[in-house]
Amino acid sequence: MSENQRNEERGLPRVKPATDIVETEDGFYIYMDMPGVSKEALVIDLNEDEIKVSGRTAYPASEAEEKLIHVEFGNGEYYRGFTLSHIVDKHRINAVLKNGVLELHLPKAEKAQPRKIEIQMG
Repeated sequence: MSENQRNEERGLPRVKPATDIVETEDGFYIYMDMPGVSKEALVIDLNEDEIKVSGRTAYPASEAEEKLIHVEFGNGEYYRGFTLSHIVDKHRINAVLKNGVLELHLPKAEKAQPRKIEIQMG
């Protein structure tokens, strides 16, 4: 039985990815470290006011003649969920995966963005 099959049967270890959240004038940016996750293995689900991000890593099985002494890299699953504010424009959320970092941009709805009030002379 291969190592991959054993992991599938046991269930993969689930890890919360390191995450930064930044607010700008036009919205929010969420940055998540997801090394080893390919675009095909990444799932982003939006349901009502909740966004769920999950991704799986898959590393090749070791050679038969190798004996693993200590393993910190291996198959696993990243998972993180967030509750979204009503000021997020859910139809314009976008995601970019680059160099093992997922960047989610959650733009603010037009009505929630700050704006200057023009003063009229009367």
